[in-house]
This record gives sequence, C-alpha cells and structure tokens, in this order.
Amino acid sequence: MKRRLLKCLCTFLLVPALLAGCWQETPVPESDAPLPSGGEQEPAESHVILPERFALPYAPDRSLDPITCPDGMQQVVASLVCEGLFRLGPDFDPEPWLCAGYTYDPSTLVYTLTLRPGVTFSDGSPLTAADVKAALDRARASDRYRVRLAGIKTVSAGEDSVTLSLSAPNSGLPALLDIPIVKSGTEKNTAPVGTGPYLFSQEESGAYLVANQSWWQGDGQPVDRIFLVEAADQDTMLYRFTSHDVQLITADLTGTAPISATGNINYRDANTTILQYVGCNVTRAPLDDASLRRALGLGINRAYVVSAFLSGHGSAAQFPVAPSSPLYPAALEQRYSLEDFTAALADCGYAAERALTLLVNSENSFKVSVAGFLAESFTAAGVPTEVLALPWEEYSAALAAGNFDLFYGEVKLTADWDLSSLLATDGVLNYGGWTDPQTDQLLETCAAASDRAAAMETLCKHLQSQAPVLPVCFKSTSVLMQADVLDGLSPTMAEPFYDLPACTIHLRES
Repeated sequence: MKRRLLKCLCTFLLVPALLAGCWQETPVPESDAPLPSGGEQEPAESHVILPERFALPYAPDRSLDPITCPDGMQQVVASLVCEGLFRLGPDFDPEPWLCAGYTYDPSTLVYTLTLRPGVTFSDGSPLTAADVKAALDRARASDRYRVRLAGIKTVSAGEDSVTLSLSAPNSGLPALLDIPIVKSGTEKNTAPVGTGPYLFSQEESGAYLVANQSWWQGDGQPVDRIFLVEAADQDTMLYRFTSHDVQLITADLTGTAPISATGNINYRDANTTILQYVGCNVTRAPLDDASLRRALGLGINRAYVVSAFLSGHGSAAQFPVAPSSPLYPAALEQRYSLEDFTAALADCGYAAERALTLLVNSENSFKVSVAGFLAESFTAAGVPTEVLALPWEEYSAALAAGNFDLFYGEVKLTADWDLSSLLATDGVLNYGGWTDPQTDQLLETCAAASDRAAAMETLCKHLQSQAPVLPVCFKSTSVLMQADVLDGLSPTMAEPFYDLPACTIHLRES
C-alpha cells in the first residue's frame, strides 16, 4: 500500500475568510464577502505548521449509515467507508463503480446491473446482489432517497446481478444510483460495513478510519489512518477547524448559515446540480406573453451575478442543466447585451402599466442581493420591478398561492436532469402555472431518449423560446482545508475525496 507521505513543508498563507455553514442556510450580512472561487489562495506572510496527523470532524452520537446519517461531515466520513454502484464525476456523468456494466430494455423498462467481480466488504466478505438489493430497498424507503428512486417499481437480486423494474422510461437512471451500498445486517451499527477505501475503528483513545487492506482498487489510500475528532455541532466543528484539530470541512459559501474562520486555509469548489433561477407567473399579465419573458431572460447578466454576488461560487447557466454536463446545449447560448435586451423589449411592444413583484426568500442575503440587482436591471430598461423579500414560510405560501409576478428560486435537480418537477404541467415546483403539452411531450422524450444530448437540446430550444423559467446559475459547494496539507484533491458534489488515489496528504514528522 502506498504509505503516507511525510513531508516537512513551510509556506506563507493567511486568509481571513467568512465561511457559510456546512450545507445549511441562514442570513449573512451584506457587508460580509465569501471567499472568491477557484482553489489556492494567494500567499501572505504567515508560517504554516503541518499537522502530525490528518483528522476529520464527526458526531459520535450519530450513525455513519450513509442512507440515514445527517448531511455535512457525517456524510463525508461515510463516503470513505461505503461506495455506490455508480459514482458521479465532475460532469455528473455516471461512472460504473461497484457495477461492472448494465443493460437497459426500453420495451420492458428493465435495467440489469452486473456487479463487479471480486469486490469484498472491509470485513472480507463478498459483495452480493442480496446486499445491493437490501441497500436499494432501504434507500427507496428513506427520506433522503425516496423521491429520487420513486420511478423504481421493484428490485430483485440474481446470482451476480440486480434487476430494476421501472414504472416509466428513464434512460438516465444510472445517474441516480450513486447510493452507497452497505453490508446487509450492519446498517444499525455505529458505522456500517462498506466496500470503501477505509473502515471505521474505535479504541479508548478515540475513533478513526483505517485503510481497508482488501479494497478492490488495491493501494491508493493517501494515509493509513484518518482520525475522527468529536464535533457534535457547527460551532465545535468550526473551532476544531480553525485550531487545526481537523484539516478539512465542507461549506456552502453562499448559503445562509455563515461561519467565520481565519488562518491558513485553501479550498476547492465542486459543481452541483443546485439551480438558481427566476420563475415567471405565466397566468398573470404581462408575463403571459412569451416575448416579454424572453426579453427578461436576455436582460440577466448571469456572469456578473455569479462573480459579483456569489463571489464566483457558481456557473452562469442559460438552461436548467449544469454547464459542466455534456448535456448542456452551449451552442444555443445567447450573449448578454444591454442593447439586445432593450431591443427585445421594444420588439415585444411592452408598455409598463404597473410594477412587477419579484419575490425572494429574505433569509438568504445573497439571493436578496441578486434579486435587487435583477429588479434594478429590469427597471432601468423600462420594466418597473419591485423586490418583496419574505421569510421562508411566507415566501413558500406566496409561491403556492401564485401571489407574485416573478420569484427568485433555488432547486436541487437530480443528476439524470429530469426537469418534470419544475416544468411539467403537474410538476410540484411549477409555481408559475406553466401548462404546455409540447413541454410535457419533450420532457417524456428526454426521459426515454437513447440520444440524451440531442433530446435535451430540443427541449432547451423550446424552453428558450417560451421562457417559463429564466435560469441564472448553478451554485458550487466548497471543501476547505488547512493550507498545504492536501494536494490533488478533486471534490465532487457527493464526494470531497473523489479520485482519492490522486490525493497526497502532507504531515509533519513526530
């Protein structure tokens, strides 16, 4: 096994940072700015002392079962213990992992997944189809995965394969199957048994992850042990991180639960499927006019929104598909131009009779700032727009009642890019009342398509024409690290330690 690399390293780095809490949202003052996007920070004059051990925070009173444990660092630790049938890369394409391959019969809506041969759990027992079935059945009943897996009717186990029967076509199902698999019967343990690069262990001195000697990938763990330091709440976790008791945490830097940290910090951003967009109430004049909606879409300076209000922690997007995905139809993009915006408004014959209301959740100051900028942009071009910022419950009630012209919304889409909840006639997130048989048909075509890129391009071309929603950007999440401790980290939305064998951890000799 590749043994841990011990390296004495001094550099200069001091980054005062305002960090948002791990995957949570509460207000942050407008005067506070999150870290800019990218990776390494510019060095300042400060001495960096490497740790003698690498440690992560975790809550010892909570399960590490990846199907039921809380989001945040508990999930990060669990991701080192358990693996899925597939994993999602930075572009959200599913990569076969515990699954060696699969077939899909669109006439019967049946997937047959063949398990990778020779894979064992960390206790040495073989991965079986029965284990996979048990894990998927638990996931289908869980709060975290129930909606995602609602299209699976049945799961059955064969000798070395698992069969999934669907209730409706979905040629993108593998992107939903990155669900961690645990050994059946161990899910109630403090830490279930998985197939991952590490296994959970505990002694009187504390808990830690130890390298799994039977990992099916062979050598590749950057250290033999990852120590787990108790951090039962966010304040404790922050203290552990700023004092360098732990070397890594995850954070949503544009969320609404800010935490402040100073010291020697590096970070990496990861793409997500979290879409921020402007929704239109198409049942109310003047937004029942597609030409006005298209014009407003041209009036959104998306690149500026991401850089100025999200400090680069996101990717500008004109369509409800992440730009990092190969399904994103970049050829359809239209450049932002104030002249094009004003010309489009003139062409649609819009004449202001009243101010439009732009609804936004008041508990996220980043969203409030974006909404304010959009309202100013629309107003300056001749579409008077006023922002109405409401607490979450009132905001949600106004959406459900249709009491708005526009709203600034956020949704976490699934990686198969099923947009039905947002755009279908009966979509649960279709607050704007969009009813269009052609959209419904195109959504169904996308779900069943063998050429998913072509089907998505056709759908997006129609959405560009009708503009029921105006995509703005896809957010990023961030992995924050003690400076100079980790090299080669390439986090994804679900796995901060994606491509673990490429990661190097630098430690100080005792």
